[in-house]
Amino acid sequence: MTWALWESYMLPGIWTTVQVTVYSAALAAVVAFAVGVMRTSRQRIVRFLSGAYFEVFRGASALVFMFWLFFALPIAFGWQLVPLWAGVLALGLTYGAYGSEVVRGALAAVSPAQREAGIALSFTRRQRLWRIELPQAWPEMVPPFNNLSIELLKGTALVSVISVADMTFAANLIRFTTNESAPIYTLLLLMYFVLAFVITRLMRVVERRAKAGIGQARPPRSGLPGGAAPRRRPSAADPVTGTAGPGGAR
Repeated sequence: MTWALWESYMLPGIWTTVQVTVYSAALAAVVAFAVGVMRTSRQRIVRFLSGAYFEVFRGASALVFMFWLFFALPIAFGWQLVPLWAGVLALGLTYGAYGSEVVRGALAAVSPAQREAGIALSFTRRQRLWRIELPQAWPEMVPPFNNLSIELLKGTALVSVISVADMTFAANLIRFTTNESAPIYTLLLLMYFVLAFVITRLMRVVERRAKAGIGQARPPRSGLPGGAAPRRRPSAADPVTGTAGPGGAR
C-alpha cells in the first residue's frame, strides 16, 4: 500500500471510526444511565417500559436495526438519515441497552444500609441516588463499561455496509485497488487493536479516579526501591511502664 492510498483512504477512515465510536459511546452512556436508573424505579409502569426497551434492543441485531433506520425509515416516515448518524443511532441505542444492565446491577449492589442512612437523613429519592448510590456504584460500572466500549469500537465496522467510509470501508477500497488481502487486513486488525488499547488505558485512568473519589485509591509508593516503607528507629522504652517514650531512642 502506497502513501497516497494511506493518505487518501485510510487516514480519513480512521478519523471516521473515531467519530462513530465517540458519538455512539456518548449516546449509549446517556441511554444506559437513563434506562438503568428507570429499571430501579418503584413505579411499575416505569420498570415495565425500561425493561421492554432493554429486552427489545438486547434481542435485536444492531446490523438489522441499522438497515431499518437507513432503508425502511425513509419509506415508513419519510425521514432520510445521513448514513453516519444512522450508524451512530443504531449502535448507541443497542449498546446503551447493554449498558443499562450494568447500571442496574451496580445500583442494586449498593448496600441497603447506605439507602437506609439516606432515608434517616430525610434525603429524597433523587438525593439518595445522586449523593449516595451513584458515587458508590460508579467505580463498579467502569470495568464493564470498558468492555462495552471496546465491543462498540469493533461494532463500528458495521457502518461500512451503509457506505460510511470508516476503516473497514477504506480497507476494502484499498484491497480492490491493490488486490492485496493479507497485508491490508493485517494492518486493519492492528489499527483496531491500537484503538482498543487506547480506550483501555483511558478507562483505567477513569477507574482509578472513580475509586479515589470514594477512598479506594491505592496508597502512594515511597521513594525506596520496591515501594517499601522506610524503617523507623526503635523507641526507648519507659523504665516504669515499659512503653515507648515520646522522644524515642537517643
